[in-house]
Amino acid sequence: MNSNLHSQGKQVATNQALLIIGIIFVAFNLRPAITSVGPLIGLIRTDLQLSNGIAGLITTLPLLAFAALSFLAPKIGQKLGNELAILMGLLFLTIGIMLRSVGISSMLFTGTAIAGVGIAICNVLLPGIVKQRFPNKVGLMTGVYTASLGGFAAIASGISIPLAVNMKLGWENALLTWAGLAAVAFIIWFPQTRKYKRSRDIQVDKSLPGHQNSMLRSKLAWNVTFFIGLQSFLFYCVIAWLPELLLYKGLDDTTSGWMLSLLQLFGLPISFITPVLAAKMKNQRMLVIAIGIIYITAFLGLLMDGSASMTLLWVLLIGIAQGAGFSLALTFFVLRTVSSDQASALSGMAQSIGYLLAAIGPMFIGMLFDQTQSWSLPLFTFIAIAAAMLIAGLGAGAGLVSQTRSEY
Repeated sequence: MNSNLHSQGKQVATNQALLIIGIIFVAFNLRPAITSVGPLIGLIRTDLQLSNGIAGLITTLPLLAFAALSFLAPKIGQKLGNELAILMGLLFLTIGIMLRSVGISSMLFTGTAIAGVGIAICNVLLPGIVKQRFPNKVGLMTGVYTASLGGFAAIASGISIPLAVNMKLGWENALLTWAGLAAVAFIIWFPQTRKYKRSRDIQVDKSLPGHQNSMLRSKLAWNVTFFIGLQSFLFYCVIAWLPELLLYKGLDDTTSGWMLSLLQLFGLPISFITPVLAAKMKNQRMLVIAIGIIYITAFLGLLMDGSASMTLLWVLLIGIAQGAGFSLALTFFVLRTVSSDQASALSGMAQSIGYLLAAIGPMFIGMLFDQTQSWSLPLFTFIAIAAAMLIAGLGAGAGLVSQTRSEY
């Protein structure tokens, strides 16, 4: 009897360990397809003869895919099972990366959109899996996958130019590199589709709190949505255009790419710590205020200080704000919900509408720079967006978890 219990306990521990590894590898793939583009955008623009506005569309397209698919992703998860749906997302991601690396304008944009579909599915459904499989460790597990996500986002930014220029692979093969990582994640995640295949048979009671129609009537859900949308506006604008801004300030291509990488690496510890802290707090308003102040200080620094010597400080501050802001946004999905279905519904709404708002960013900032040939107006825009994000975050972070059910 004791032997059987011990054996069952070991099996449960093994299954949980495999699930954690799977979640980490899925998270590894949720940003490199996007963050690898920023340092290469000048090469892509020159090679394919694109304007800054059109080049910004390379970063915008995945966000449009996020917006289009995020509302549908919870329904796909309910029909197929979250585990199988994520596997399908990884397949789309792999195919999309391969297509966009052909070196033809049409394939670049088509492949980018398909990759965005894959990322969108994984983005939306991972919080639901964390809520369902680790109900007593949501802060810790959100921190783990957020830090994993941010780590490879940073690596992708840092090695893009060395791969494309120093190793003479060209921008096409530099982007293609990330198809290999997506294929590895597909293999590692595949066993989860068999271990938890019954999850797709669970019937969803649409009268329960958390159905998407009720989310649309919730003030709390809208605050979470605007917080993640405005935070993502800043994140993707920085990912797309910070290297160009640093070139404008006198840095070279390689240094600019590594600065973007350092920005994301510096945000990793705070992206892990923030969900853990948030889960222990009655509300998260102080975290929101700190994130807003750090963002605004950094953008003001880049705007008013023209020296390259202080640039590293402003970049690292942006990294802290981004790491904390993004991980807090993901944490809201599990802290402001009471079930995995509700977490997926809130995640779907917030990412669909939020990323539609964020999708405006990279292309809009590119057009602003095209018109003014200066980074002053784009930086003023970032400051205004950071202030609006702070206001939305105060609403998203105000409610007690115990009051969540009555909000929807």
